[in-house]
Amino acid sequence: MNLTNEINQKIQQIIKNLKQDQFNDGSWRYCFENGPTTDANMIILLRLLDYDDENLIKKLVARLLQQQQNNGAWKLYDDEKGNLSATIEAYTALLFSGHLNKDDPSMKLSEQFIVKNGGLEKSHISTKCLLAITNLYPWPKLFPIPLSIMNIPKFLTFNFFHFSSYVQAHFLPILILGHDKFVVTNKWTPDLQHLFLSQKKYKALKKKKRWFNLFKKILPTYKDSTRLKAEQHIYNCIEKDGTLYSYSSSTFFMIYALLSLGYKKSSPIIKNAIGGIRSFLYEKGDVFHIQNSPSTVWDTALISYSLQESGLTIKDPAIQLASNFLMELQHKHSNKGWGFSESNSINPDVDDTQAALRALSNFTCSHSKFRIAWNSGVNWLLTMQNNDGGWGAFNKNSPSYIKWLFPIQSFEDTAIDPSAADITGRTLEFLGNHLNLTMQHPRVMNSVKWLIKNQTNDGSWYGRWGISYIYGTWAAITGLKAVGVSSDHQTIQKAKEWLLNIRQPDGGWGESCQSDLHREYIPLPYSTLVQTCWAVDALISISEFPTKEITEGIIRILEWQNTETSRISYPTGAGLPGHFYIYYHSYQYVWPLVTLSHYLKKYN
Repeated sequence: MNLTNEINQKIQQIIKNLKQDQFNDGSWRYCFENGPTTDANMIILLRLLDYDDENLIKKLVARLLQQQQNNGAWKLYDDEKGNLSATIEAYTALLFSGHLNKDDPSMKLSEQFIVKNGGLEKSHISTKCLLAITNLYPWPKLFPIPLSIMNIPKFLTFNFFHFSSYVQAHFLPILILGHDKFVVTNKWTPDLQHLFLSQKKYKALKKKKRWFNLFKKILPTYKDSTRLKAEQHIYNCIEKDGTLYSYSSSTFFMIYALLSLGYKKSSPIIKNAIGGIRSFLYEKGDVFHIQNSPSTVWDTALISYSLQESGLTIKDPAIQLASNFLMELQHKHSNKGWGFSESNSINPDVDDTQAALRALSNFTCSHSKFRIAWNSGVNWLLTMQNNDGGWGAFNKNSPSYIKWLFPIQSFEDTAIDPSAADITGRTLEFLGNHLNLTMQHPRVMNSVKWLIKNQTNDGSWYGRWGISYIYGTWAAITGLKAVGVSSDHQTIQKAKEWLLNIRQPDGGWGESCQSDLHREYIPLPYSTLVQTCWAVDALISISEFPTKEITEGIIRILEWQNTETSRISYPTGAGLPGHFYIYYHSYQYVWPLVTLSHYLKKYN
């Protein structure tokens, strides 16, 4: 069988699989797999609130034990020896569950890993917050960001509302908790004294516990104007499913913050929040996982687009169903974009909006309702362009100096939402290939200039929301090419040379999540399916004829697409450097389908 026939056969196989997996409402609901943190947090929450869901706890315990490594650790990606914070959270959750105790052999291994790697004191700030809430780690005497930041006028650029929306969702509950130094304990609360390397920290914890118990009994819960303002902002960001901005992670902290504000465990708002998190449960085959934010909109948009790239028309029932589903989830307020999850109706983002718009593009010529929605979405997308010419994810013109104001771990990675090469490149690709805009348009020209200016010395671009330099470089190359930048342009040639230089001996491409943490390209010891697709797709976009590297890459994609190995399951989505990575279960279909289809379109 020749290569063209093999490609056609693989395309038809992927199309068949995708159609079988489509839900009746037109959506695709593949797993958004994000490591052990959400599963661990769910166990702890259910125990602390005495929530009767023992079956869920048992399954989450089994899930955590299944993911534990031989050295006792939990890790976020394959080439990591172990992640200290993830291990602490999983270990703590297993103790909270009551199904294991610290003397069990597997727990002893975890204890050894934690102590060897610095103990509780070396964990990530979000882990320390969780432990402080559960009275297993002391709150700092002075919280790094005061709750009074809520009172800074909005016209001042360092006010709370200039933080990225991600930070607003996660930090506001933490600000309340840190301000109150809130703790909650019950019969399930374990003792983690053996995980402290400094007994000074442990003694401080015990001292605070005695004073807290005294004041808790004699002082009523009060709400000053600042706390009321914080409470109201939380209210404004709660989705219909009860979650805060459609994130499990922020909703966990919100529930504890509401308890700190005086709400009862039985309050409807808390019950709804728990129900919202529970609705994020993915259960299929051997996967049982609390997703941080189900990728329903993202998956549906990308899959619909990929199917159309493969040749399906708007008359195909699968495309019609998907388009109607996406239409219903366009945000109804003034910001006519799309969010990441089905429940997201408050917080649209640029990447999901361009993905939804490209999936709907072919409907605009024959359906007025789609044209109206599409036009309003495009207008919102254009208004989100930053003054520097690029696009960020959620916010426009985030002031960069905010990240230096507060000495908090990971703050600079999340506090602001600057222009990103991956989002800028993908938006440019949409504007070029779906609106036929070129560099003659001033917005496009400004964006091209931003990408050229922000290319690294080695020719790559850093991708904020994918792993990492391969992702950013693919997005930048395809975006620049779509709006008319010549393949011979020195920027493109430099990027091409970089891609060819990092090709793996097996003929594919593979990049470690460590690149995201260290901000430099770090290869994997093997290639991944998705990153190979990105690299090959980028090369196809700038190559008039199929090169040896493209052909070998296509062969590898055909070979790996159906394998059950780390080539597929390695996380290629990024959330928080060093702390949060995503294995998108949809990607093993989306990106091979896109890349194989582009190969056939261009060379056959």
